[in-house]
Amino acid sequence: MSVKVIDYPMIYWNEASMSQSARWRSESGTPPPKRVVIADDRMTADAAFRLACEGTALLWRGDYQNARQLLQAMARRADEKPRKAKMSPATATEAFHLHRQAQSQRSRTLGMLLLPFNADHSIPLRRAPDARTACTEVYGDASEPYLLSLRGLLGLIGAHEWRKNGVQIPALDSRIHPHYGVFAPIRGEYVALLADAPLPELTKTQSVAFDIGTGTGVLAAVLARRGIKRIVATDQDQRALACARENLTRLGIMEQIEVVQADLFPEGRASLIVCNPPWVPARPSSPLEYAVYDPESRMLKGFLNGLTAHLEEGGEGWLILSDLAEHLGLRTRAELLANIETAGLQVLGKTDVKPHHPRASDVSDPLHAARAAELTSLWRLGKPCQPSDQGNTD
Repeated sequence: MSVKVIDYPMIYWNEASMSQSARWRSESGTPPPKRVVIADDRMTADAAFRLACEGTALLWRGDYQNARQLLQAMARRADEKPRKAKMSPATATEAFHLHRQAQSQRSRTLGMLLLPFNADHSIPLRRAPDARTACTEVYGDASEPYLLSLRGLLGLIGAHEWRKNGVQIPALDSRIHPHYGVFAPIRGEYVALLADAPLPELTKTQSVAFDIGTGTGVLAAVLARRGIKRIVATDQDQRALACARENLTRLGIMEQIEVVQADLFPEGRASLIVCNPPWVPARPSSPLEYAVYDPESRMLKGFLNGLTAHLEEGGEGWLILSDLAEHLGLRTRAELLANIETAGLQVLGKTDVKPHHPRASDVSDPLHAARAAELTSLWRLGKPCQPSDQGNTD
């Protein structure tokens, strides 16, 4: 796969009294820094942190491992509590927005330490790792040198390890291998909910299911293992589509599953339609955050509003959703129920599970109270029962 270099903007700087330029890559969507200075092993952490906070990028020309240590030192400074005590936020919503603001600022600051890359994705620095495979998995083949933040590179390398090693899924007795930018099923409670819920009676005679927003393909795979004969898995993200196809092929179940690009629903109807939309109705700060943040609940409302048109009579829609947004004050239970009713649906049942991820027990997390109270639920939804003609005297 080749990448069109025109897709990537240019970044400019002066070095050795000469004007320099290269392609700029940023998966977070950050524009190229306007000010760039050369940095090497002589740069102190205090100086680097001050420049980064001012919006000046540091193009590293020293030892790679020293750059790693510098980034860690900058992170410690970014995480230090301000000396002047601040008032605690009054509400969970305020705490959420302050936390997001702080995380965004932290990300911008730490993203100012830049690395050079050759056209073959190699890094021309002492003791640099061979990250060519990790970069190729995300960018494809390159044809020009480029710059990328060290923090961005570490994200690529981490994603490569997840993709290589995979995530063990007990419901499949196998591993799912997430690709870069595709939500990894590390929170297994939502997969377990789907694996344990009784299948609709209609699937015994009309064994067709849709998996809306399939991501890695994990839910489609669980449905296939549960005996659904035909599954259509949709997503609109190319990385997710490639990831799902690779996982389902590895599991040997592609004959049962069709992976298609679609904004929510495919053509036709199904006896069971499942969806695990992003859980937090807030605006993503980067393209990578669309797996977590659903601005104005677009995907949630789109799924609910499209269900009746795509469900067979007697079929069910399964909405898998965390109530974290409710504990953060970003959405109320009444609003969710109103959206369900407005879509012409009724709740047939609901199963809850307590998440077991580490952040739920991390008391240092600014959002600890909301995370500790969080439940993940599988909502069974269906069309309202039609009034019976029985008892009519006409």
